[in-house]
Amino acid sequence: MKIAKVSAIVLGFSVLAGGYWYSTLDRETRGLLAAMPTNSDVLSWNQAQREAAFRAMDRMPILAHAAVITASPQPLPLPAGEPLEIPGIDEYMTRQNTAGLVIVQDGKIRLERYGLGFDADGRWTSFSVAKSFTSTLVGAAIQDGYISSLEDKVSRYIPDLRGSAYDDVTIRQLLTMSSGVRWNEDYEDPNADVAKFNNAKPDAGVDATVSYMRKLPRAHPPGEVWHYDTGETNLIGVLVSSATKKSLASYLEERIWHPAGMASTATWLQGKTGHEIAGCCLQAATRDYARLGMFVLANGNVGGRQIVPPDWFDQATRKQKDIGQPGRGYGFQWWTYDDGSFAAQGIYGQGIFIDPQRRLVIASNSNWTRATLGPEPKAREAFYAAVRAAVDRSSR
Repeated sequence: MKIAKVSAIVLGFSVLAGGYWYSTLDRETRGLLAAMPTNSDVLSWNQAQREAAFRAMDRMPILAHAAVITASPQPLPLPAGEPLEIPGIDEYMTRQNTAGLVIVQDGKIRLERYGLGFDADGRWTSFSVAKSFTSTLVGAAIQDGYISSLEDKVSRYIPDLRGSAYDDVTIRQLLTMSSGVRWNEDYEDPNADVAKFNNAKPDAGVDATVSYMRKLPRAHPPGEVWHYDTGETNLIGVLVSSATKKSLASYLEERIWHPAGMASTATWLQGKTGHEIAGCCLQAATRDYARLGMFVLANGNVGGRQIVPPDWFDQATRKQKDIGQPGRGYGFQWWTYDDGSFAAQGIYGQGIFIDPQRRLVIASNSNWTRATLGPEPKAREAFYAAVRAAVDRSSR
């Protein structure tokens, strides 16, 4: 009888929790409820599951909790500009499975489109676009005096890394993904580190990311080899929190979200030990992703107040490491182009492309057929070129 009562109570709580979760979903998300995934392994979801989940990851019971980032009390206006004519835009969005596309040029929206039943009020998950937000928080922490130098050892701020392969790695080397520590980022390999580390059991009393990363062996001397590593961005997030004594979401709200005038609430998924997953998983409106681009174009200066060091974005968005692709490079968690443009990029088609020469920002959220492979990445690069050509034509 007691067991039955306990089971009934547990079932009751489960029903209540499920009911509450359902009540947080908007109408279009409820319509996709049947397609929602039943496991937390994002890389194993099919396309229909991703389309349903990417707009509601912060409200899915199978995932960890999410920290809330409140909207700015003074949202940055995005007035309408002259409509930008881009041939084939409808076909492009269909092929990309685009949920949201916002093009801002010289501070005005020149094109805004939505698909997949998504709209301007919804939040779409960022994946690795979050890396560029996290990088910017390092700049803010330097400006605020919490971090002394990019040449500081990471273990100065994360003592649990002492004695590991990260003991002699600098903050700069983390930012440029050149720590030399071994890591596998193959999104289609279930045994890759990027697939395993979120499910690993943390050591007692140690942050989940730190617990996994401190066990990894060294592959190269620090600073010599660029190698893409989401786990290291997660370490950067832990470092910022350790230095500032603030949660990553709180510091983002204080130093970027509010000053940059983000108009909507955002969320940031948290890992097993309660820390925001710094290399992933911000949920935000497409317009607010575009506003980050405008913040960068303003050099992190808001109303005469410098949020990051004056030379921060000059360093962060310039090629610091060669990645083996002609005309491309890597800065401080930004992908760079030799023509001076740069981008934040996330798997399955999330992106913020910024062209300072044209004062241009292209924010897009999509659901590609594969994480990074397939035809969509090349087509997006061609689209960026087409948008720049359209901007040039319209300015003649």
